[in-house]
Amino acid sequence: MSTILYDGLNLSLRTGTGIATYTRNLTRAARANGHRVSIAYALQDPVPADPILREVVLFEDRARPLRKVERWRNGAKAQLGLYGRLRLHPVNPSGTVETAALAERLPDYDDLQAGEQIFERARLHFAARGSLADLRPEAAPDVAHFTFPTPLRVPKAANLYTIHDLVPMRLPYTTLDSKRFFHGLHTAIARTADHIVTVSETSRQDIIRLLKVPEDRVTNTWQAVAVPDGLLAKSDALVADEIGGMFGLEPGRYLLFYGAIEPKKNVRRLLEAFLSSGLDIPLVIVSSSGWQNEAELKIIGDKWFQRQPLGGGKRRPKLKPISYAPYGPLVSLIRGARAVTFPSLYEGFGLPVLEAMLLGTPVLTSTASCLPEVAGDAALLVDPTDVDAIRRGLVALASDDDICREYRARGRVRAEMFSPARYRARVGDLYGKLGFPSGTPR
Repeated sequence: MSTILYDGLNLSLRTGTGIATYTRNLTRAARANGHRVSIAYALQDPVPADPILREVVLFEDRARPLRKVERWRNGAKAQLGLYGRLRLHPVNPSGTVETAALAERLPDYDDLQAGEQIFERARLHFAARGSLADLRPEAAPDVAHFTFPTPLRVPKAANLYTIHDLVPMRLPYTTLDSKRFFHGLHTAIARTADHIVTVSETSRQDIIRLLKVPEDRVTNTWQAVAVPDGLLAKSDALVADEIGGMFGLEPGRYLLFYGAIEPKKNVRRLLEAFLSSGLDIPLVIVSSSGWQNEAELKIIGDKWFQRQPLGGGKRRPKLKPISYAPYGPLVSLIRGARAVTFPSLYEGFGLPVLEAMLLGTPVLTSTASCLPEVAGDAALLVDPTDVDAIRRGLVALASDDDICREYRARGRVRAEMFSPARYRARVGDLYGKLGFPSGTPR
C-alpha cells in the first residue's frame, strides 16, 4: 500500500470549485485502488498543540482572507528568510467535530495534516526566491500529488502536479493573475516534477508544446463526475416541486448556465444570443463569482430586460439570476433545464458539460479547446465567437423536442466514458506506471 499526500488548497474554499471536485474524485479513486490517502490543509495561525483544539480549528471556516497587515508581514518574512521550515502536523479526528453536514465538501481520506499558512508561505517563497519550498510531513509519503500548480515539493517523495490548463498563457486577457508568476511557476514545475497530470488531450498538448515537457512525463487521466444516488433517485415530480418552490421555475421551461461569470466563459455572447433569440423561456444564470464582468452584470441586473412588455402582449426574454445554489438544488436545476448552455472560449475539461450529460440534460457547448473531446457527438457544438451561431443553437434546443430527445440519449452514453469506475482505472494506471501499483481495493 502506497501513501499519497494531496493538498487541501481548493477543498478548504467555502464555495465549490471545479478543482475541489477534481480533488474529491481523485482521493476516492486512490482509496478505492488501495492507496492510503492523507490531506494537507493550511491553518491561518500556528497549529495548536492540544489535539482537540487542533481538530476544531481545522474544521472551522478557513476561508477568512488575510488582512493587509498579515500579507505585508508574511511577505517581509519571506523576503528576509525568517520563516522556518514548512511543517505538517497530524490531525487525528476524534469525533469531537460533527462532520456529517460537511460530507459534500470532504474528500476520502485516511488521515489529515495541517500546517500554518503553508500555501501562502510557499507562494511568497517562490516570489522571493524562484524555487519550490520544501513541505515536511512527520513521515514522508510515497507520493505527493498537488492537485493545482503549487510551489511546494515534499523531499523523499515522488512529486506529481496536476496542471488543468494553460489558459493564462493561451488567453492572457481573460485572467487577472500575474502572467510572469504563472509562467515562472509552471516552468519550474515542468522542470522539476517527477510527473505532470492533466485532464484533457488539449491541455496535454499545450503542456508539451508550451512548457517543453517530454511526452512521457505528462499523463491525461480525464475527469469523472459522480452524483450521489439520493439525488439521482429523486422523482421528476420531486425535482419539479423543488425547482418550483425554491426558484419559481417549471421543468423543461428554462435554459441554464452555471459557473463563474468571467471572460473565458463567454457569458456576454451568450446573453447577446439569448436576448436576440425571441425565445419565450428564461435563461437562468447561477453564479456567485467572477471578474471582468461589469457589462454582463449590468445586463443581468437590468430590470428592463426582465419584464419589459412588447406589443401584442408579448414580453422580452427573461434573465433569471441566482446568486448561489447548494449542490443538491443545483443538481435539480440541471435535471429540470431544457438545456445547459456552456459556450466557453477555453477549458481544461469543462465539468458542466459532463454533469449535464450524466443527468440527461441536453447541452449546448463550444467547438473550442477540449470541449469537443468531452462532448463528442452528444452535444450541440457552436462556434463560441459567433453570436448568431449560439442564437441558432439556443433556438434549436428550445423549440425542437426531437433534437433534445436525441441529445439526452447520446449524453447518457457519452457520460459513461467518464464514469468513476473508468476514472479509477485511469488513476490506477497513472500511479502504477510510476512504480506505485494499486493495492487491495477498499
